[in-house]
Amino acid sequence: METLLLGLFYIFSLYAFIPGLISRLFGFRVFKKGIAENEIALTFDDGPDPVYTPQLLELLKRYDAKATFFVVGSSAEKHPELIQRIHREGHLLGIHNYKHKTNWLMRPKTVTKHIAMTAKVIKEATGQEAHYYRPPWGIVNLFDYTKQRHDYQLVLWSAIFRDWRVNVGADRLTDKMLKKLRGGEVFLLHDCGTTFGANPTAPQEMLTALERVLDEAERRGIRSITIQDMIQHTAQGKNDSLSEASKKPGMGKGGVPVLPWYKRLIVSLWLLWEKLFHVMFHLQTTDNEDPMFHFRKIKYSGAPIELESGGKLVKGDPVLELHFDNKKLFQLGSKAKSSVHLAIQLVRTTEKALPDLARYIQSHPELNDVKALYGITMINRGPEQFGFTITDLPKGLFATSTTFYLKLLMSVIHPNGRERIKAHQEQMVPKILVIPTETLIKRFAGTEPSSPSAESKSSAASIAAVKGSKDKQVEVKDNEETAELNAGVPV
Repeated sequence: METLLLGLFYIFSLYAFIPGLISRLFGFRVFKKGIAENEIALTFDDGPDPVYTPQLLELLKRYDAKATFFVVGSSAEKHPELIQRIHREGHLLGIHNYKHKTNWLMRPKTVTKHIAMTAKVIKEATGQEAHYYRPPWGIVNLFDYTKQRHDYQLVLWSAIFRDWRVNVGADRLTDKMLKKLRGGEVFLLHDCGTTFGANPTAPQEMLTALERVLDEAERRGIRSITIQDMIQHTAQGKNDSLSEASKKPGMGKGGVPVLPWYKRLIVSLWLLWEKLFHVMFHLQTTDNEDPMFHFRKIKYSGAPIELESGGKLVKGDPVLELHFDNKKLFQLGSKAKSSVHLAIQLVRTTEKALPDLARYIQSHPELNDVKALYGITMINRGPEQFGFTITDLPKGLFATSTTFYLKLLMSVIHPNGRERIKAHQEQMVPKILVIPTETLIKRFAGTEPSSPSAESKSSAASIAAVKGSKDKQVEVKDNEETAELNAGVPV
């Protein structure tokens, strides 16, 4: 029985899970985000709906916005007049299966039938072939890469807002959408609330929010175009933006290293594990949109630690266990042009995150008894400036396994991780970082995130340090090595 279950797990992973993971993280054989300065692509799933789709079309017409509608075939069949109107008013029609069912639970033959039936409905209503396909929930299976790839372009999204839930509300939805209002984004919205998991009146909230966003987009000079136009503009943009650096083997735009596919796969699996870890151990964050830290309340179980502010952290004390967001660190590491640049980015990001963390603790009574914030990391040269106490990790099996884990992760996260580990083997030692809650709140609760001007001064100071006089060259070299060591390793 165990062998059978294991076999089914492997089959499911190959057929459904791995293809979905690769598509979401790497955009493999799917289009999910464009290259454009002043254009976005609005896309709407699950319609047409006899109540909300007409209202949406009127709103789009008012702002001269074009969109892409991924329609459910059975609904389109009931409302051919809406399909005709969508086409007549210059919007693009795509396929969203005949029934709103996940491709993970359907055989390849069944998925193909769903697509063909929906394509037929669209052609009968408009006389035009459909060339774009978005599977329900964006979930693909292995065979979506084969036959569907030849006949249809798979389309996902870069921005999703949970607008199918009415409790998100128009105000929060507006805020979420405005944060993503920039060129190249592919918005996923819903003009029908009758599918599984959705609320029937949720599209009304979406329409209210969308009107505000379109008004702001008009003010900024941003317009909405169809997915077809976005794909064409993106292809042209990529051709136009080719530089000498991007032509070099293994180098991308601006001379930033491009990871090989196998390393991107490792990263994606690692980040998936991190998500599962966060769920299993109930980790929280202060910023769901762009987190830097995750944390959970636990009881400290290590050896006593003397705190610089006085007092001692002992076994049984409630602490907040900190974890860096590895996706954030990977993004910083991937875009960094040098280790010094990466270190500067890490300092800036930490400076922005600590005030939010301090205020979060203040505003949550269940954390009032937390004595300190605690973590284990290889980023242990420099945190003193934020008020952390740094101490050695006691030798033993836990220390050995933690060292191995963090070195392995550094080789993945850091742009030149393996080389750095070889060059600085003796310094690759994880340490315990602790900051008393009282110190954190005193130093950061009343501060605001760094302003652009402050960041500019920080950058100028960093550059000045690197360009220092000859008698400071040894110090600069040491700082650069420190930056390299501190890059991209999680608490």
